Amino acid sequence: MEFVDCRVETWVERFPINGKFRISRASKTEAEVVVCQITSGEFRGLGECVPYSHYGETVESVLEAIRETAEGLGDRITHDSLLESLSPGAARNALDCALWDLRAKTTGRHAHLLACHQPPRPIETAFTISLDHPDAMADAARAASRRPLLKIKLGGEHDISIMHAIAAAAPRSRIIADANEGWTPENLPELMREAARVHIAMIEQPLPAGQDEILASMPHPVPICADESAHVASDLEKLGDRYDAINIKLDKSGGLTEALRMRDRARDLGFGVMVGCMVGTSLAMAPAVLLAQDADYVDLDGPLLLARDRSPGLDYAGSIVSPPRADLWG
Repeated sequence: MEFVDCRVETWVERFPINGKFRISRASKTEAEVVVCQITSGEFRGLGECVPYSHYGETVESVLEAIRETAEGLGDRITHDSLLESLSPGAARNALDCALWDLRAKTTGRHAHLLACHQPPRPIETAFTISLDHPDAMADAARAASRRPLLKIKLGGEHDISIMHAIAAAAPRSRIIADANEGWTPENLPELMREAARVHIAMIEQPLPAGQDEILASMPHPVPICADESAHVASDLEKLGDRYDAINIKLDKSGGLTEALRMRDRARDLGFGVMVGCMVGTSLAMAPAVLLAQDADYVDLDGPLLLARDRSPGLDYAGSIVSPPRADLWG
């Protein structure tokens, strides 16, 4: 579907995080997001993205990429033209999701009619425990131990102690361990064995992207999920002997359009599917909730990590998140 006489606007919003969010290579106290609005006639569509410095993005570079793309495409924008004119990443995500929302608003047909195989339903999301000292992480896990799925950040010198402490603090929760590329080929075998010993359900991106060949030649006592190694559908073919699952994030794939292709290709290749997020608001999570309807693991807890979400937002009941309403997105 092509929209004509489009006007693209962007702005930056900041949302404080409840405490501090820390992973193996960085920490932050607020979510700085870019909002994109595409207007056509009386209708407007919104999309949100989170620039990620690990991929060379800044708020300024994302704003500039959106501006240049909008100028280059003129007043006629389609999903295909976005895929052709802009690389995967946060800027394309904001534009693509705004276009999905605009299409829904213009046609009066919910986005889930095209994005989902069946009517969307509430789904269970993981809840993330930020990287900290083992005792602090155990306290946080104990406070969240009623949640059925926890995701713990690893990648430091105390990872074995953390895994044991978390498993003891939340014995009824399934646990995903996310190393954020923080392990090495030397410590990987021992860490994998300990993860299996405490019944970790899955390990996410243990080694740096591009340095993960060893995963093809070693046992996987715990399933391994690609995150930084998997951005778009064309990345997946070469990962089959290294990973058991992939984590699809809209800010990596560059929007819902490519993320849907990535999901379908992952299923064709036999991967498990996880749908994840950066730390953003409900506007960023909304299209991902549709993508995650048949995912094996869902990690869309961004709004739960904020001191305040945008309004209107998604409805969270504990770890259950409902599909977006039309007044938010789609």
